[in-house]
Amino acid sequence: MALDIVDLREFYVSPLGRLVRRLLRAPLARLWPDLRGESVLALGYGTPLLRPWIGKTERLMAIMPGAQGIAYWPREGLNAACMAELESLPLPDESVSRVILMHALETAPDPEAVLREVWRVLKPNGRVLLIVPNRRGLWAHNDSTPFGTGRPYSNSQLRGLLRDQGFWVERGGQALFAPPLTSHLGLIIATIAERIVPLICGVFGGVLWIEAGKQLFSPNLVRARPSGHRLVLPLPFPKTSEPLPTPRG
Repeated sequence: MALDIVDLREFYVSPLGRLVRRLLRAPLARLWPDLRGESVLALGYGTPLLRPWIGKTERLMAIMPGAQGIAYWPREGLNAACMAELESLPLPDESVSRVILMHALETAPDPEAVLREVWRVLKPNGRVLLIVPNRRGLWAHNDSTPFGTGRPYSNSQLRGLLRDQGFWVERGGQALFAPPLTSHLGLIIATIAERIVPLICGVFGGVLWIEAGKQLFSPNLVRARPSGHRLVLPLPFPKTSEPLPTPRG
């Protein structure tokens, strides 16, 4: 079941969604603290993580799948988002240095094909970051958030999938350790839990994240360029008297 762009946008402007953005940006800032001169691509719905990098990279792009739909991004300035099939990206070989997959792999009809495309467009020294629902976590079993849609993964499943598609796993971790509560008290608990729970038992986070590199020589993989691409660009936000809420942070 694919996620819907309207539901995704509404979630990430909600109090719980804003908290999720903040908690997921924290490990990303530690992994990739300086991306000057790098080209960064987000697949699925990764734009909630990209805002801190606006104006700080060589190129910042977001590609959203057709089944999900597309939103103009960022709200201010020139659009950096388009819609295309994730199994056939409209990009040349070895053209990006960082790829983020969020709300992508768990709903993709063919996750192996998506990763093969990521391998194709990634530069030899590039890195990919996958963020997926954790099979052991509470968020995967609660459909009130986007992380309750699609197929959740275990750590071993995700690492095996990456290895099979020509990547070597560098490091990984978990996030969103508190239940997805929307009350004010629940949001406070979530902030505290994110600091304390990993010190006690760090295997029940709501999401898994894994950073991997491109394995240049993989005899089991055959790479072929896709025969064609379908690219769709969104229209800018209309000027209305009641604009949509703008995500903070």
